[in-house]
Amino acid sequence: MVEWRASLSIQRLDKWGGRGQRVYAPVNRFVLSAVAVLVAMSAPQQSRAQELPSLVNVVDFTKLLPLLPGAPPGWTADKPEGSTTDAGGFKLTNVHRDYRKGEGESALSASLSILDSAANPDYVEATTAAWNFTTNSTEGYSKSVNVDGNPGFETFENEGKHGTLWLMVAKRYFVQIETKGQDPAALQEWIKRFDLKKLAEVK
Repeated sequence: MVEWRASLSIQRLDKWGGRGQRVYAPVNRFVLSAVAVLVAMSAPQQSRAQELPSLVNVVDFTKLLPLLPGAPPGWTADKPEGSTTDAGGFKLTNVHRDYRKGEGESALSASLSILDSAANPDYVEATTAAWNFTTNSTEGYSKSVNVDGNPGFETFENEGKHGTLWLMVAKRYFVQIETKGQDPAALQEWIKRFDLKKLAEVK
């Protein structure tokens, strides 16, 4: 499996109530967590899983790599990375790219990822259902969003200007944008760099 240099933030829902804290995990742990969810949902219904060939028909990561955008003016971008993982018969594809502007502690950064969830309806429904809430506090905010008809979820922490946007495309692809040192509006600017229509057509 590719050893990712970037990380994804795992936001506990009680963070905005002041009881939790943000923790970071490598992207490969995010992929393994997704596998665990798929296995847990399908294990009690193995016959049903056998009727859902889409559980294993993920696209190869090479089809998604070209969809990761280039660096904006004034930014640099690392080489895109990706992998297709088979864990216990459940396959997942993930691609990722890091972006940076400036040097030192004041540098701006962004991380973009696409995860193919293999069109598992239970996994998609459970995830998007958890996005249906909005909170605001002195620490930041969490809210549901919709981008070109694609449901999503956005969070922002005032401390460190840490933002994350998740988007579900074609009831299959999870797009994640993570920004640091930028204003909340940057999340929407980064998502505009994705060709979401083209992503939805990838099979």
